[in-house]
Amino acid sequence: MSSQASPAEAPGVDSPYAWSRLMVTLALMTIGASGMYIVPVVLPVVQADFGIARADAALPYSMLMLGWGVGGMLAGRLADRFGILVPLVIGAISMGAGYAISAYAPNILVFGLAHGFLIGLFGGSSTFAPLMADTTLWFEKRRGMAVAICASGNYLGGTIWPPVVQYFVETLGWRQTYIGMAIFCGITMFLLALCMRRRPPLIIASRSASGAVMSNERPFGMSQPAALALLMIAGVACCVAMSMPQVHIVAYCGDLGYGAARGAEMLSIMLGFGIVSRLFFGWLCDRIGGLLTLLTGSFLQMVALFLFLPFDGLVPLYVISALFGLFQGGIVPAYAIIVREHFPAAKVGATVGTVIMCTLAGMALGGWMSGKVFDLTGSYQAAFINGILWNWLNLAIAGFLFWRVRGLRLARA
Repeated sequence: MSSQASPAEAPGVDSPYAWSRLMVTLALMTIGASGMYIVPVVLPVVQADFGIARADAALPYSMLMLGWGVGGMLAGRLADRFGILVPLVIGAISMGAGYAISAYAPNILVFGLAHGFLIGLFGGSSTFAPLMADTTLWFEKRRGMAVAICASGNYLGGTIWPPVVQYFVETLGWRQTYIGMAIFCGITMFLLALCMRRRPPLIIASRSASGAVMSNERPFGMSQPAALALLMIAGVACCVAMSMPQVHIVAYCGDLGYGAARGAEMLSIMLGFGIVSRLFFGWLCDRIGGLLTLLTGSFLQMVALFLFLPFDGLVPLYVISALFGLFQGGIVPAYAIIVREHFPAAKVGATVGTVIMCTLAGMALGGWMSGKVFDLTGSYQAAFINGILWNWLNLAIAGFLFWRVRGLRLARA
């Protein structure tokens, strides 16, 4: 009989310490998310200050998102090797430095580089995918709910930071606001990172949702590179579809004559219901597993996208926006659960970081692609159909992987 402990018996797993650590993780993700939401708020005043075009003023956001995606993969590799403390400390220092340099930026190029490299690549990226990966290593019985709480920090940041930043921009100016962000984010992230010094317990084996021990050396009965490639494609596909309403709902409402303010309210509703969605799908993950949760969320997201086609009235759009938030919020965290269930635990940081990088790439690609489709057709109807087609691809991959896992379980029964 093996003397090795099972995951549930490993010291610290599902312990009170794990739950207190999760609260620190939630705070870190909320603070780190500030970089994602500050640029849209300061964009008009930065444009006026530098005297540049709107497209040039939006460039720092694109650079930040690109850096965020790549940085999550690199930070995940660091966490696998040295523990989550190392990328978090680097992130705290980089966030503080990035905000400070941005405050004194003489032109949009310096401003953009500070966001892309310091706030994105080396800063906030450490507080997203690596923290979700780390959370999966501290929970067994309530892993889905724990990851959902962790991932909610991103949406919570989207709720907190825009009004806070807007208030200080109006009262102090954008440069002084950035100085304040440098001090607050740099210090609080560093102090919170020190609470994350303990390494996750050694995970000997992963268990499927049904309790059967699964081999992590061949995920879904495939080679690791092939399995990872499918998850990467799925991540891009689901977020190309997801980005259509999230990125363009404000413009869509403007085109319909309802005004940008109504669209902003719908976006806020999406993000708010996204928090509820993440918690619900986290609960669902603990009962049916990551793959079936992804399959369910992907199908429901596609239903919501279909509803945008026949209904364009103001009240229906509010309702559909709420439904879309409820359906899509749990999809991205499900990837972290899938990786933890089917890939080696020693590589979870890098693997989750890679898949999450693809979801961010999907958001960036989808936002641009939907705008391009609109430019070519003069209608968002075609853009919604484009999103639905990408959603079909995600649904097909999720269904294929679930079918393979089910077949492997039946073969072993």
